[in-house]
Amino acid sequence: MAGKKHSSLDKVLGRLDQLDQANLQNLVQRLARERALLEGVFNTLQEGILVIDADGNIDYANESALKLIGLKDGATGASLWRLVPGLRDSLAGGAESPGLDRGAPVATREFELTYPQPRVVRLYRVPFHDGANGQARSAIILTDITSEKQSTEELIENERVSSILLLAAGVAHELGNPLNSLTIHLQLIDRRLRKLRGAKETDAIVESIKVCQDEVTRLDGIIKNFLEAIRPRPPDLADTNLIEVLEDVLRFQARELEDRSIEVDGDLPGTAPVISADRDQLKQVFFNLIKNAMEAMEPGGRLRVRVRTDDDSVFVAFADTGSGIKVEDMAKLFSPYHTTKPSGHGLGLTIVERIMRDHGGHVGIESKEGVGTVVTLQFPQKHRRVRMLK
Repeated sequence: MAGKKHSSLDKVLGRLDQLDQANLQNLVQRLARERALLEGVFNTLQEGILVIDADGNIDYANESALKLIGLKDGATGASLWRLVPGLRDSLAGGAESPGLDRGAPVATREFELTYPQPRVVRLYRVPFHDGANGQARSAIILTDITSEKQSTEELIENERVSSILLLAAGVAHELGNPLNSLTIHLQLIDRRLRKLRGAKETDAIVESIKVCQDEVTRLDGIIKNFLEAIRPRPPDLADTNLIEVLEDVLRFQARELEDRSIEVDGDLPGTAPVISADRDQLKQVFFNLIKNAMEAMEPGGRLRVRVRTDDDSVFVAFADTGSGIKVEDMAKLFSPYHTTKPSGHGLGLTIVERIMRDHGGHVGIESKEGVGTVVTLQFPQKHRRVRMLK
């Protein structure tokens, strides 16, 4: 088996104790030149580059990163968690999903910085191990997407009318099956009414009516989601018990979860801080995320729902044991019309992100192919001042 390849510099470093003063000085100068070259390359990038250790302490930051996070005198040794409050908890969701502890997953986030000036920043984190000492570290890439975000929002607004046509095709398809079912069962009711003779026939009619009622409820949900997508409205904020809303949605989806043989493991506290939210929009967020989790899993899958709090935020994590998300799709998850589903319209997570943003909240997604996905929602408590976006 071939051995590892070593550069000439590696060979020299391997016999440092054999170098005389002149050669040692030459080596130091060479290392300084190579470091200066690499720093020069990194400092030409518009993206911010950070390297942090397992505790969030910054080992390296290029000039763009310093500008983005508002540091003028260097960042080595500073804590990223202190510079961006709330980011640490949102990046710590990997432990919620069974199997994600086999290696930290890549993660993508978007958040709003208010200092040194308001801007929207996209974060992309890739964990790695330092070969020199085996320590766990992460490379962080920061991109200022303020203009892109504004352009995207304008694009969505300008294309709203044309998107109706795109959505209408999907809605028409979704409406087809329940409408057919309604038609068939209404015909059965009509026939049985004509032949009504006894209690058994009455029971059969009641059963058919129940089927019709369920289908009408399903239709109502489809139409409501359709209208929310094409005509978003500002949230009607009020003091809301998040636990109650989540339990309502889980009860509503219990039958479908059971039909798919998906086990639900709910880790819900008896109480949680009341948040300022639109109850109906909150239901839509929970419904969409649970639906996505169901569709990602095979029968026998497991959905874990956990609620926790800290001094600043309330967190809701949805962890599934599904197929996971490909690395190349991670950066596109919140893009309008991006979907990996054959019949999807690609607006589900866009709607979730918009609702969370309107609530001053944050959506974080971590995933490993073949293991599962964790979606973490972060809701600010009333005294929270840093507004996370996703």
